[in-house]
Amino acid sequence: MALELSVKGIEAGYAAVRALHGVSLDIGQGETVALLGTNGNGKSTLMKCVMGMVRPTKGSVTLAIDGKTHDLTRLSTEEIVNLGVAMVPEGRRLFPKLTVEENLLLGAFRPLARTEISRNLAFCFEAFPVLAERRRQLAGSMSGGQQQMLAIARALMSAPKLLLVDEPSVGLAPILVSHTITKIKELKDQYGLTVLMAEQNFHQAIRIADRGYIIVHGEIVFEGDVKALEQNELVRSYYLGTG
Repeated sequence: MALELSVKGIEAGYAAVRALHGVSLDIGQGETVALLGTNGNGKSTLMKCVMGMVRPTKGSVTLAIDGKTHDLTRLSTEEIVNLGVAMVPEGRRLFPKLTVEENLLLGAFRPLARTEISRNLAFCFEAFPVLAERRRQLAGSMSGGQQQMLAIARALMSAPKLLLVDEPSVGLAPILVSHTITKIKELKDQYGLTVLMAEQNFHQAIRIADRGYIIVHGEIVFEGDVKALEQNELVRSYYLGTG
């Protein structure tokens, strides 16, 4: 399977507030790409543009799968999910009064995933054993780290080809951040995923990324592989704290 996400020159925002200014990025099959930046710089807006939750006012968002190109700006979020795109939203957005298993099953609503519920559920329980142990527990009563595991597993229940992960480190203790980022890489390798991860924790994000983009005030100011990111003076001074 060949897959490529291409974002070209998009501008987007909310009412009169423009959050993205001519943003472009590309992700190839099997890559983990980090979208790096502090809060309020447009990372989540870009993710929502890919998912069809925010419509760009300019530019294009296309997804090529096995030689067929889809214009995501013309599709509904449901149609984008049906192409094999899933998102782990910032803040997890679980259903707190439903059980772990019920939350997982809600992730398997796209037609292709419905036929693979048992297999995908078994995979999620293998990847996150604590979820199997707590399958009858209400999601809202779990710890922050466990809820993040559940949010990732719920996305995997849709059998995605492209996984968007928005701020996986938010609200987690440092040791849980490291565990979560490591788990994303393990799942990507095991599941054959392509991953776009928006993250403000630079040290953790570049640990698993193949390439990265730095976004500041809604504009991409730097892009490159991990080595280039680590060696860039502005990145080192303002984001990695090593300048």
